Amino acid sequence: MILSQKTAHKTAEYLLQINAIKLNPKIPFTWASGWKSPIYCDNRVALSHHEVRTFLSDALAEEIKAQHASSIVIAGVATGAIGMGMLVAQTLSLPFIYIRPEPKKHGRQNQIEGQLDKGQRVVVIEDLISTGKSSLNAVSALRDAGADVLSMYALFTYGFPVADTAFEDAQLSLKTLCDYEHLLTTALHQNSIEEEQLKSLQLWRKDPANWTP
Repeated sequence: MILSQKTAHKTAEYLLQINAIKLNPKIPFTWASGWKSPIYCDNRVALSHHEVRTFLSDALAEEIKAQHASSIVIAGVATGAIGMGMLVAQTLSLPFIYIRPEPKKHGRQNQIEGQLDKGQRVVVIEDLISTGKSSLNAVSALRDAGADVLSMYALFTYGFPVADTAFEDAQLSLKTLCDYEHLLTTALHQNSIEEEQLKSLQLWRKDPANWTP
């Protein structure tokens, strides 16, 4: 679920402008899973652009402030959402923690870095939602530590059905600044893609594992 149409289109404009999201249906990217993809997303690029990171963090902060009481902890999912999560926490004057994909192999072997007490209410920040597996792994770590995870906010989602199902099964609300459909609409409006390419991009979204350019 996106926060608003206006925010979704503005987010898409920014991410395309700074090449945080690249669309190339003719020469696709290869994901770690082996999937051929016409889109590549690295939202960490936004951290290098003051105007963009301010817009994104302020949009998240405003929504979180409107939906949740002040007695919460902001958690960023490592590594992509650590920077954005810190910006949101700083804006709202709230505590910040982050969650590793797995516990450290040395030292205190922490998976959660920062101070988190049992029973604390947590809002999670993520940069990108694909299948939702890594994002919900972080949520599981927080719940195992005794946290009350209220919701997750992300910059962008591909909107895969498998992710929707995973979040429903985890009984967790997910809200995003932008999604794949709004990205394509914005890219077409900006002439970043053509009508024929739009069809190919839409086909990938329906069956990414078997898509070919």
